[in-house]
Amino acid sequence: MSSIAVPPPVEDSRPLLQRVRDRFGTRAVAIALALLIELLLALLLLTLAPKILTPPEETVPMATFGVSPEPESAPEPPSDARPADAVAQPTERAQPRDAETPPTPDPVVADPAPEPPALLDIPLGRLPDISALPRRPAAGPAAPARRVAGPPAPGPDPGDSRRVEGSGPNGEPLYAASWFREPYDSELRGYLSTARPPGWALIACRTVADYRIDSCALLDEYPDGAQIGRAVLAAAWQFRVRPPRLRGQYQVGEWVRIRIDYELDSTRVR
Repeated sequence: MSSIAVPPPVEDSRPLLQRVRDRFGTRAVAIALALLIELLLALLLLTLAPKILTPPEETVPMATFGVSPEPESAPEPPSDARPADAVAQPTERAQPRDAETPPTPDPVVADPAPEPPALLDIPLGRLPDISALPRRPAAGPAAPARRVAGPPAPGPDPGDSRRVEGSGPNGEPLYAASWFREPYDSELRGYLSTARPPGWALIACRTVADYRIDSCALLDEYPDGAQIGRAVLAAAWQFRVRPPRLRGQYQVGEWVRIRIDYELDSTRVR
């Protein structure tokens, strides 16, 4: 029987990493290193997790305090030189009232009985005869009836405008015109140049602000057909008239009556 001699294993002197790299290749070594690093990280997290998840215990410090009595003030030493009026005088204490003894009520004083009226000694001969007395007093003269008068009715203010006859186009009351400024002859001459004097015209106008008038209407003229009214209506836009005054106040919007007299040699306004 022949024997085969097995040579002893030859010990490889290369490092472990080099041997693994030669046997499994470079990629296997990288994978092994990655797994090793992940394993180390997992172990590190497992060791740190209890400290992170467990909340720390809060410790509240204990406060201690003590109460000490206030120091008593030293008694004031007696002084012989204290004035006599400063010494407190002893007061008498009220004697305690016996609880069993009821309080004595105040005596009730009764009003004295009224004395009877004194009787008058009247002789019988002087008593009047009741049957002869009149049953009803004689009626005297009747008193005159009293007249009850109320307050006097307020009269017109002395400064109020005078109301005149006639009315406006729609029945408005008319008041006598009071000129703020009479029209100049130059303002009327051009309009009256087409009229035939002598004569007059009567117009009614409504007062507006700034002492002006508008909505004028012809009321009457003389003689008929003299064209004086038409000329006055055309020139009325220049007139300056005060509003009627009622109860001391100017009434803008009331109607006034204006008369213009046209003579041969002059013009008069009213």
